[in-house]
Amino acid sequence: MSRSIGAHTADPCPKCRVEEVRIGTPSSSRGRDVVDYRCDRCGRTWFRPVEDDLDVYDTVRVDLPDVTLYGTVRQVEDDRVQVRDTDSGRMLWVDLWRVILY
Repeated sequence: MSRSIGAHTADPCPKCRVEEVRIGTPSSSRGRDVVDYRCDRCGRTWFRPVEDDLDVYDTVRVDLPDVTLYGTVRQVEDDRVQVRDTDSGRMLWVDLWRVILY
């Protein structure tokens, strides 16, 4: 289960369960776009697929370098998504790999 740490959401490592803020890095695995993560404590690496089936009005989490946002999808393009931030109501375009379907 994820929890808030300051302006970010921390996720647990699947191996040691230590919660940490991990932004991830985009890459490719077996011909599919993924986001890679690494636990600084135990060294475990894992990945999640980049969302490829987002629709308008989906609820999402957006992991940015300075903050984690939650919002609603407003538009979807090839490699980016427009999200309305739930807290502030502002609209912003973000890279698709930063978006997690909630």
